[in-house]
Amino acid sequence: MYAVIKTGGKQYRVAPGEKLKIEQIPADIGSEIVLDQILMVADGEAVTVGTPLVSGATVKATVVAHGRGEKVQIFKMRRRKHYQKHQGHRQNYTEIRIDGIAAK
Repeated sequence: MYAVIKTGGKQYRVAPGEKLKIEQIPADIGSEIVLDQILMVADGEAVTVGTPLVSGATVKATVVAHGRGEKVQIFKMRRRKHYQKHQGHRQNYTEIRIDGIAAK
């Protein structure tokens, strides 16, 4: 069984037992969260696709950790104009463990 969820402006394919890094959400470590924006649920051959969301479907997850991703280097340059700009960015994330998928 798996589901396609939407969180943080991105879509993820999740299955029970998986660990996943998503955009940071305000939740304590160890707390359970319920993700309710489910786009698709598949259980064997039975596939339910939402329009745009599957009504009544939820995914339960546990917050494992919070962290920051790898640094991304941004370098901008205009040739012959003596312009160079260096910049870096580290995105915050929340790591979750998928506990179960409930579809009605």
